[in-house]
Amino acid sequence: MPRQNYKVLYVSGEVSPFVRISQLADFMASFPQAIEEEGFEARIMMPKYGTINDRKFRLHDVLRLSDIEVQLKEKTDLLNVKVTALPSSKIQTYFLYNEKYFKRNGFFTETCNGSDLKGSTDKIVFFNIGVLETLLRLGWKPDIIHCHDWHASLIPLLLKTVYASNAFFRDIKTVLTIHNIYRQGVLPYKAFQRSLPDEVCSGLYCPHDDVNMLYTGVEHVDLLTTTSRLYAEEIVRDGPRAYGLGRILEESRATLYGIINGIDSRQWNASTDKLIKKRYSLEHLEGKLENKKALLEHAGLPWREGVPLVGVIANFDEFQGADLLLQSLEKLLSLDIQLLVSGSGDKKYETLFQDFVLKHPGQMSVQAEYSDTLFHLLIAGLDILLMPGMIESCGMMQMFAMNYGTIPVAYASGGVVETIVDHTDRRGSGFLFYDYTAESLVGKLGDALQCFHDEECWPQIMAEAMTRDFTWKNSAQEYDHLYRELLEPQG
Repeated sequence: MPRQNYKVLYVSGEVSPFVRISQLADFMASFPQAIEEEGFEARIMMPKYGTINDRKFRLHDVLRLSDIEVQLKEKTDLLNVKVTALPSSKIQTYFLYNEKYFKRNGFFTETCNGSDLKGSTDKIVFFNIGVLETLLRLGWKPDIIHCHDWHASLIPLLLKTVYASNAFFRDIKTVLTIHNIYRQGVLPYKAFQRSLPDEVCSGLYCPHDDVNMLYTGVEHVDLLTTTSRLYAEEIVRDGPRAYGLGRILEESRATLYGIINGIDSRQWNASTDKLIKKRYSLEHLEGKLENKKALLEHAGLPWREGVPLVGVIANFDEFQGADLLLQSLEKLLSLDIQLLVSGSGDKKYETLFQDFVLKHPGQMSVQAEYSDTLFHLLIAGLDILLMPGMIESCGMMQMFAMNYGTIPVAYASGGVVETIVDHTDRRGSGFLFYDYTAESLVGKLGDALQCFHDEECWPQIMAEAMTRDFTWKNSAQEYDHLYRELLEPQG
């Protein structure tokens, strides 16, 4: 019997290169392509934020997807849809747009001090209902709607309530992947009451006066995944790492799967990358030095022969290691290194990092802007990638880095442990520290620096890093199996 080619819709609040807030965007840039190679038809839906440049990404209006009515409890809003292909693929990516919700301050934001910051509840409800209404108007019925993080977590509940009687949605299965468990979409219940009928509101997980969107999604989805086997075990076994979701994850253990991330080696390949200063390979590493010089120039740092360039690429928040980095900076800057911190987020961290720049001119730089070109240049130009994040379900940054001969020094959490071979006895592809302290971080960086200055050690670790296989093939096959089990139940 021939294998059926199923259809999968991916719903996400971010997709690279259109919008990048976290590594979820990198996942969405490559995974749908990998799943298409397994024989599925994939499409993507995301919000059309005002920051997305229509001309740059060749977005165009779809006449039959204009003025779609999104029926809320007390009003009807209109939705318009633009479309383009995901770069380097033919995957249709739909951008759901309403100027009131997404033109300014469009990104989804959680509750701040009890207030509905930037009207996120209205935006999230509009977006989730809008996805289903767009499918109706489009007439394209997916077999699976694969939701990512809290931004799309209302969809499984909507399908079980207000859309349950609609024949179009009958038999559609839902999958939810947790990428950032500490970002759960905590929003005021009263705001949902204004927008949603009672049958939906009664299904929301609402401890106290706030709805937890991610928890709600986990309760109602058919299949739950996260991005590494070890992380799936951690969040079920270790209460604090579940950030309040421990009970529901324990109940969902039978339908929770951990599947490691992969990367698109066509996009992330030092020998073909068009965004870096000079392409290179393991056999011709001189190009990596040219990228380092270009990165130093961009960052306003001087070229210093034989001095390693260490970089941090992360959101400025406690989960991604901003506090640990601050605690470590004095000791880090006492070492013979140059340090480049790239990211955005909480402005207080950015200000504090900039204070260190003023104290250590020529040794440290902070880059708060983001572009694809800078991102690729960072990965190619750094010698060492420092990853101080407290929580990493898997991440892809360390895989990008190793592909480019940039050696990671990372906290041993979740999928990081599954993707980095810790350096011991002159073998390994990176360095892991196991105590979440400044002393442990600085000490492990010291081990990496010792290797960097060893003429035998560093070439060996670069070679092992650059020859590892991080392609999506195995992970996509695991998802293929899960999808087909979900759609073709046995017995």
